Amino acid sequence: MSMNQPHPQLLDAEPTPTPTQRRTRGFGSGSSPSPAAGDPSAAAAAAAAAPRRRGEREREREKERTKLRERHRRAITSRMLAGLRQHGNFPLPARADMNDVLAALARAAGWTVQPDGTTFRSSSQLLPLPPAHLPGVFHVASVETPTFTSVLNSYAIGTPLDSQASVLQTDDSLSPSSLDSVVVAEQSMKNEKYGNSDSVSSLNCLENDQLVRASAVLAGDYTRTPYIPVYASLPMGIINSHCQLMDAEGVRAELMHLKSLNVDGVVVDCWWGIVEAWTPHKYEWSGYRDLFGIIKEFKLKVQVVLSFHGSGESGSGGVLISLPKWVMEIAQENQDVFFTDREGRRNTECLSWGIDKERVLQGRTGIEVYFDFMRNFHMEFRNLTEEGLISAIEIGLGVSGELRYPSCPERMGWRYPGIGEFQCYDRYLQKNLRQAALSRGHLFWARGPDNAGYYNSRPHETGFFCDGGDYDSYYGRFFLNWYSQILIDHVDQVLSLATLAFDGVETVVKIPSIYWWYRTASHAAELTAGFYNPTNRDGYSPVFRMLKKHSIILKFVCYGPEFTIQESNETFADPEGLTWQVRSSRQ
Repeated sequence: MSMNQPHPQLLDAEPTPTPTQRRTRGFGSGSSPSPAAGDPSAAAAAAAAAPRRRGEREREREKERTKLRERHRRAITSRMLAGLRQHGNFPLPARADMNDVLAALARAAGWTVQPDGTTFRSSSQLLPLPPAHLPGVFHVASVETPTFTSVLNSYAIGTPLDSQASVLQTDDSLSPSSLDSVVVAEQSMKNEKYGNSDSVSSLNCLENDQLVRASAVLAGDYTRTPYIPVYASLPMGIINSHCQLMDAEGVRAELMHLKSLNVDGVVVDCWWGIVEAWTPHKYEWSGYRDLFGIIKEFKLKVQVVLSFHGSGESGSGGVLISLPKWVMEIAQENQDVFFTDREGRRNTECLSWGIDKERVLQGRTGIEVYFDFMRNFHMEFRNLTEEGLISAIEIGLGVSGELRYPSCPERMGWRYPGIGEFQCYDRYLQKNLRQAALSRGHLFWARGPDNAGYYNSRPHETGFFCDGGDYDSYYGRFFLNWYSQILIDHVDQVLSLATLAFDGVETVVKIPSIYWWYRTASHAAELTAGFYNPTNRDGYSPVFRMLKKHSIILKFVCYGPEFTIQESNETFADPEGLTWQVRSSRQ
């Protein structure tokens, strides 16, 4: 065999590679040239892919860190649940979540938590009632901050102290020196389920024996408790429509009687419809000047109420006080100066908040009219304020002097426990609503609810206030936010000017307690009154923050109806629950 001839076995051992032969992997692959070697586009693509790979690696590391944090959180939760089960005897399920924990804590605090999450204060957790032999006496709980004071009342259900409808009601104001609560003696003028705050008491409503019996309820050691001054409301009939004091000697006799009862002072309503009755800018204070002079003789204090509303038909002795005559003349040509319901009925007891910035009152806006009245009062009686005779001034902000819409007018046929109606259908508030809807880009929202029922409807009878109703829809939330903001804006503007007018004098604002239907999801009666306070929202905190900004004393008015437990359950009323929320919201 020739040396140049290849060996057959060697030829068979080195077959020619086929095109489908797989490329060597592993370390051996580095020795073979890359198919992209020398290709600039491939190198650029590889350089661009490097940041992406780094980003992916960072995301993976962040996922691991998130898993570690979640494990740590679950470990803490497990130890908390174990401690609650072992040391607190909380019957928490094996796979409890935070909803279970919150529900257990709420039940332990005396609240009722329903399966759907609805939570309210149990009726069994009421504040202590007075002894059975002393019905009709209200307990007072006073909470103070340096600039903000409120009084919150709980009710004793029972018959009055005597054969008349006389009760010892609690009102609130401030002590001239300590800003403490004030108890006001009043007599209810209506024997109905819902007390009217316009009712003015007779000076004879509180006798010596009643004070003695009432003091028995409060027997105990109160040496370290703050002093609570007592004020009695004077009837509004003592000043006639021409601002003249009626029966000065009778007033002296009544004040002497009150002085013998050791009351600290009296509450006097100064009516806009009397003082500026006939001509704009012409104020007549003569009757009030005479009255304050007599009060000064007996060394009693005065709490003044500036009433920018009418008295309706429930005044003492049937006295009817309307808005000023010149305002009523304007209203004959322009009835939209009054609050208006969906049917177009006007409430003539107070001016609509829609004209706060509208010059419809002979060249003045509603806010300017209120400011001029407050400033003139302060100029007239500034010396009495400096002497300390006038201890506080209450600013009327709506119907009955309360901060609320006139949603429950008896003149329109409303009766307790009706939900009331929205009062936003005058053209000025409707224009404001249209502007708000346009700013949200939903012009079709520029309307009031068409399924909110009537004055005496129940929440479940309406499509707006029923459980799951339109009050919680996108439109419902928009409308209720707007409706409540009008209320807040009104009081903010009035109090800003009151601060200028009174120059440091303590001022008071009256807030109503609208407690019927409180244990429903929508809180319908509160919504129509302007307090956006359903179960999933705190409607009082925005109001109280604004009041606190102006260093206002809060007067929380509890009407004190007499109802049975069955009636309370039928109307889902909860005055104690509302009182608790107010106390919590104002902190």
